[in-house]
Amino acid sequence: MQQHKFSRRAWSKLMLTGFAGSVLPSALSANNLSFKASFILGVQSYSLRDKSREETIQIMKELGIKSCEVWQGHIEPREFQWARNITAEQLKERQDSLVKWKQQLDMKEIATMYKQFKNAGIKIQAYSANMNDSTSDHDVELNFKIAKALGTDTLTTSATITSMKRIDAYAQKYKIKVGMHNHSNVDRPNDFSTPESLQKAMEGCSSFTRINLDIGHFVAANLDPVDFIKNNHDRIVCLHVKDRKKNQGENVPFGEGDTPIKQVLELVRDNGWPIPANIEYEYGGADTKTELGKCMQYCRDIIDGK
Repeated sequence: MQQHKFSRRAWSKLMLTGFAGSVLPSALSANNLSFKASFILGVQSYSLRDKSREETIQIMKELGIKSCEVWQGHIEPREFQWARNITAEQLKERQDSLVKWKQQLDMKEIATMYKQFKNAGIKIQAYSANMNDSTSDHDVELNFKIAKALGTDTLTTSATITSMKRIDAYAQKYKIKVGMHNHSNVDRPNDFSTPESLQKAMEGCSSFTRINLDIGHFVAANLDPVDFIKNNHDRIVCLHVKDRKKNQGENVPFGEGDTPIKQVLELVRDNGWPIPANIEYEYGGADTKTELGKCMQYCRDIIDGK
């Protein structure tokens, strides 16, 4: 995920929410109707990073969202997280408290969180937790334990090329797929950004190491997500859907940037590929719920063939 004024940088088929009761376009073929019904459109809960976990779940319910990729900020205690305008001393206190929380964490606490989503009718498609070379073995393994307790077989992460073999060892141990999340930092050789860097990160790793393709960041790096998905769809655990402009351009409202959101969603839909598309709302908007609702509707209309 990218720097944002509100933030820090830190499965099986599911009926697409919002299709029930809608009119199916007659122009779609029988196969397309079937693929459309199984398309997984969800949300990266980072989109609601200014909300608590409870508020996030409620907003998802109100927007009819049935699938989500849970951001670690909605699992870890909010009072221990980075916040704007805190002092260096306060930040250190929060970091120390978070370390202590992780060391003492009982998975029953995570199981309770899982039930909050389940009771709201929301499937946890993946757990999103960032890791790098400095992340302790304890914390790397803990992320896999949390993913398992959240009932998902997928972990997404903004990591580094040099950290992937160590992460992959835990992926094999817990039988959990790891989707490497790309950014547009093509000037950072240890980051995931280009097809070559993603390929390099997978070298020497097991089949559990895969890709979480952010199509907005891919376009900002002047790369073609449609072509990449065509050639690598079997290695993609999920997509992050956002709209950015080329040449390291900004995040913008859906339909105003250079990201081929329509072509990507139609490609996945028409081929029936089991690749969840998770909306990641990052552009500046007046109200998070309102803007996320606009993003969802924009994508639903595409998949509906409108």
